[in-house]
Amino acid sequence: MKRRTLLGTLGIMGLSVPLAACSSKSSGSGSSGTGKKVKIGITQIVTHSSLDAAREGFKKAITDAGFNASFDEQNAQGDQGTAASIATKLASENLDLVLAIATPAAQAAAQAITNVPIVFTAVTDPKSADLVASNDAPGGNVTGTSDMNPVADQIGLIKQIKPDATSVGILYSSGEVNSQVQVNLAKEAAAKDGLSVQEKTITTTGELQQAAQALNVDSIYIPTDNNVVSGLSTVIQVCEDRKIPLISAEGDSVRNGAVITYGIDYTELGRQTGEMAVKILNGDAKPATMPVETQKNLKLYVNEKAASLMGVTIPDDLASKAEKVG
Repeated sequence: MKRRTLLGTLGIMGLSVPLAACSSKSSGSGSSGTGKKVKIGITQIVTHSSLDAAREGFKKAITDAGFNASFDEQNAQGDQGTAASIATKLASENLDLVLAIATPAAQAAAQAITNVPIVFTAVTDPKSADLVASNDAPGGNVTGTSDMNPVADQIGLIKQIKPDATSVGILYSSGEVNSQVQVNLAKEAAAKDGLSVQEKTITTTGELQQAAQALNVDSIYIPTDNNVVSGLSTVIQVCEDRKIPLISAEGDSVRNGAVITYGIDYTELGRQTGEMAVKILNGDAKPATMPVETQKNLKLYVNEKAASLMGVTIPDDLASKAEKVG
């Protein structure tokens, strides 16, 4: 996969939803390579399809490289305090490397673990999250991949699939910095496209249905917001009932029932993170001098079944170049 270093900044994936943590341990080895045994800790902020895909892509890259790897997988299930406890636990173990998935998990790991390499994924703005000194020269024991997404291009899809659209509703978590940054970008893009914007914020996934139903708009956009993505089915139902399209910020949500996006392939992003980890584990690179990377080739995802359920038709020029999912 082609790579580029991260240019510019966006928001941070993060949330705080009190739930119980969970963990699992697994192992795997590739059919070629050194067969070197490595122990890798994985801390993930919450369960949802994008983050899960990134985790599995990472693990496959490690095993494909020929490592005999054991993975200590921990999930904070949305609770920042639990993420901190997981990081403290991982710091006490004899690990070769730590993978941190999403900003809150990465921040907790970076604070607790200083003598083991950390790679992160699904972090939109690592510098603003104080994970790195700069994206080109991280300077510490932490580096990884960003899930920066093209918000303006995503908003631009609204009038392509619903030419008579005049408004867009945006749902996001008030406590997620990444979401607020994306919302600001979305509002700028919407204004250029002649769309008025209604915003509704939530603090937990449980508030999502009421927030979605309170929108009086003819399209809805959701950023890479962990609370909202975790409750995606709720938003999908509202959009289907009202026959208005749902545009998401990443491809996995389109697979799960949103209509369309230009987005990150989180499996590939995780694999790219794993390839960075392989270089670190082989002694060929150090996090301090390993630039933050972002996925270069974004994909256009279309769910034609979802489009039909939400009362829109995908134009041929979009359908012909899209990956059809769902």
